[in-house]
Amino acid sequence: MKHTLTILTTTILVLLGSMLSAKEHHTEKLPDGYIAKASLPDSVIIVPPAPLPSSARQKLDDAIAQKALTLNQTPRFALAAQDATMHFPEAPNSFACAMGKLVSKAKTPRLYHLLKRAGVDAGYATRKAKHAYDRIRPFVLNNAPVCTPQWQEELRHNGSYPSGHTSIGWAWALILSELVPQRADAILARGVAYGESRIICNVHWYSDVLAGRMMGAAAVALMHDNPEFITDMKAAKAELSTAPAPDKKMCEKEAEALSFKLY
Repeated sequence: MKHTLTILTTTILVLLGSMLSAKEHHTEKLPDGYIAKASLPDSVIIVPPAPLPSSARQKLDDAIAQKALTLNQTPRFALAAQDATMHFPEAPNSFACAMGKLVSKAKTPRLYHLLKRAGVDAGYATRKAKHAYDRIRPFVLNNAPVCTPQWQEELRHNGSYPSGHTSIGWAWALILSELVPQRADAILARGVAYGESRIICNVHWYSDVLAGRMMGAAAVALMHDNPEFITDMKAAKAELSTAPAPDKKMCEKEAEALSFKLY
């Protein structure tokens, strides 16, 4: 059990550590979240138990996983690989086209830092259930390609349920939809797709993604009780008023990829 917990903790730290680019690792360390570790939402209490083999939930997971494999030669698979990165500023700019604004350390420093801190909380919020259920990932069972082979061996030894990437992505979607409410529908739809990318990558099940969204939402709810978060949100909203728009061709390419539907 101690060995499993060590692997789990290391994997979460790698996931969260990848929120800084290689260059940034020399000058920045991963920030603390807005929520004290002892006060993080309890994923074992919040999410339902992981699906049992042969259960109706697992059969649905299997069916969606099979459909996802049909997309691995499409632009949607490439976008899923892109969504897998936690490097900044690439990671939050998965939402650039949806919100019509680019995130950068130079132009939107408060938002940049806010999203990093929120990502730490949302990522850690999944840890307890991941350890409790230690669920096997789909690629281990189907031996099909994943969109991030460089992380495959590490993921093989890390529990699948709930999805940490999805929790982080959904937390970002909720925060950004609050900051840019006129684009909320597009931002939330992109947040849904961000989680679906984990299924298309063949590293998570559908139910992992649903549970990840629950934990992302739970983390954001608690962030709103932190005065620093509220202050940062106000500052980030002001920054966005003058933030540049994303490249039109990039957004057209993203729209084409998202036209390939999982269900």
